Amino acid sequence: MLAYQHAYHAGNFADVHKHLTLFAVLQYLLRKSSAITYVDTHAGRGLYPLEAEETQRLREYRQGAAAVWAAREALADDPLLAAWCERLGDVQSGASTLSHYPGSPWWLANDCREQDRLALFELHPGEATHLEAQVLPPQARRQHADGLAGIRALLPPATPRFCALIDPSYERKQEYTDVAATLQAVAAKVRHAIVMIWYPLLPSGRHHDLLTAARRSGLRKLWRSELTLHPPGEATHGMYGSGMLLLNPPWGIDTQLNASLARVASCLGDTASHASQWWVPE
Repeated sequence: MLAYQHAYHAGNFADVHKHLTLFAVLQYLLRKSSAITYVDTHAGRGLYPLEAEETQRLREYRQGAAAVWAAREALADDPLLAAWCERLGDVQSGASTLSHYPGSPWWLANDCREQDRLALFELHPGEATHLEAQVLPPQARRQHADGLAGIRALLPPATPRFCALIDPSYERKQEYTDVAATLQAVAAKVRHAIVMIWYPLLPSGRHHDLLTAARRSGLRKLWRSELTLHPPGEATHGMYGSGMLLLNPPWGIDTQLNASLARVASCLGDTASHASQWWVPE
């Protein structure tokens, strides 16, 4: 196990989906001055050079961040996408084309204020070594540890607000239900927690284990967002889409992301689309 390294997939369409959602939530949270504890359960490296050997093997960023970046002038009328692209430009060293893609630790650290706390977990030894090499603010604490166990150990948080990103590789089937159990554990200890869960859409349909468990948990204020490259029936292997499940999403985020992700889908090909829904507890 622990074979997954995100460098092979850095900047793909799922990263755009995940990090645009994360960015939107962060901008909302920053409207208030009260301190926030951020948790990234599967942090990865933090910053990915797109010319790296691993990333060049699949070049998935071409149908992802690079496609959105190329269309940034046309997307400038969308405030969220314009701000996201501007932030993405901060790591390009003035280049007109993408040279690097920032992972979730970078997006979180970039908005981490002095009063905030950031816990970054990474279990893969190689990825944890890369993460240690990243320049991060002093509020960031890196741990070579299991993030699902780590997030539980941090509860209840010392700060008034709590925000978590949970995005495992799902190498093990059990991770889908483990993530659902973690969501319930967080909600039980921190009623107001904002939790963002990423999941892959694969022909096997295993993400339904996570979604079914989440729906049956009785949790309220669950919002589901899915960005697909093509309909599921057209996929025989590989990831055809990206999903995000949000607990307690900030007010108005659904409307904002629906508009922006529809624009993102238009950059990814004729068959790409975005759909979302609010869930009523079963």
